Amino acid sequence: MTNITRNKTDLADLLALQIRGMGWPLPQREWLAIPHRKFRCDIAYPNMKFFIEVQGGEQQFGRHNRAAGMEADYEKWNLLMLAGWRGLIVTGSQVKSGAALAWLEAYFAAHP
Repeated sequence: MTNITRNKTDLADLLALQIRGMGWPLPQREWLAIPHRKFRCDIAYPNMKFFIEVQGGEQQFGRHNRAAGMEADYEKWNLLMLAGWRGLIVTGSQVKSGAALAWLEAYFAAHP
C-alpha cells in the first residue's frame, strides 16, 4: 500500500481497492442513498442496503470530530438505519490494518 492515505477520500479509495483485491462484488462510491438529502455514503452496496463510512482525521481535530460534523454524521447514519440500511463505520487506521476488510468479510459471510 502506498502512503497516500491521508484524507477520507484516499482512505475510502484504499478500502475500495482492498475490496476489489478480494474479488468481492464492487461497491458504488459516493452513493446517494436517501432521496432529497445531500449526503452520500462513502461505499455502498445498494442492492444489499449496506454502507461503509470511512472516518478520516481520527487523530486530528477535523470535521468529524467537531460537534456540528458529528451531529450531521449521526443524523445521516440514523436516517440510513431508519430506511433499512445496515452499515459499518470505520477509521482510517482500521482500513490500513485490515480490520475494516475483516468486518466486511464477516458481514458478507453472515448475509450471503
